[in-house]
Amino acid sequence: MKLSGLVTFSSSLLFGAVLALTGGGAAQAAESAAVDYVALGDSYSSGVGAGGYISSSGDCKRSTRAYPSLWAAANSPASFAFTACSGARTNDVTAGQLGPLNSSTDLVSVSIGGNDAGFADVMTTCALQSEATCLSRVATARAYVDSTLPARLDSVYGAISAKAPAARVVVLGYPRFYQLGGNCIAGLTENERAAINSAADHLNAATAKRAADHGFTFGDVRPTFTGHEICSGSAWLHSVNWLNIGDSYHPTAAGQSGGYLPVMSASA
Repeated sequence: MKLSGLVTFSSSLLFGAVLALTGGGAAQAAESAAVDYVALGDSYSSGVGAGGYISSSGDCKRSTRAYPSLWAAANSPASFAFTACSGARTNDVTAGQLGPLNSSTDLVSVSIGGNDAGFADVMTTCALQSEATCLSRVATARAYVDSTLPARLDSVYGAISAKAPAARVVVLGYPRFYQLGGNCIAGLTENERAAINSAADHLNAATAKRAADHGFTFGDVRPTFTGHEICSGSAWLHSVNWLNIGDSYHPTAAGQSGGYLPVMSASA
């Protein structure tokens, strides 16, 4: 009698476990499919440099090869709004990209801050002028990151939270541009490359701190880009492209799929 009762009890447990597992799996699948996803940010999120631009996005150059498009294609969210735009600064996000956000938004991704800090001008200065002028311009960018950028990031992050209070927010950072001691035989000096890499680290640190203070997840792409910087021989970043200058220092399609997408997928 005791053995029979034990078998019956064990069978009930097993049956219950199977129901829980299958039900849980179905619930997880439904939850994944029900995600409403909004992708905000600058050219690193829109996909400049990756090609495959969506014609309706115009100068924003939103790409089907950018990590937001790739994540959406892989996860089939219930809705996907892609408002990231080439050249965007923090005020551009708050003024023109937040329309799709609402109380039902489950997931938001954003990369922002590089244009505020003047990294395009940094790279132009370093490519065309002396090492001393380059290092001075990098120092100015670092000072901006310390003095002004945190409040600008706060304004963006606060606006996201206000419009989408239930959303998980993933803040994507920026890669280091150069592999030091790499195979580049011309162009910037090693001192310039080291200073630019250090400035990228400085920007990432400031961004990660503000993201954490808002309860957001910071996605650090430097590890995935390691070994794929400019001068590595297997670069996932464009160097100076005089034929299409806007692509310069932006991720290639491989940089989006191999550098950004895995970080987004792990953080979402």
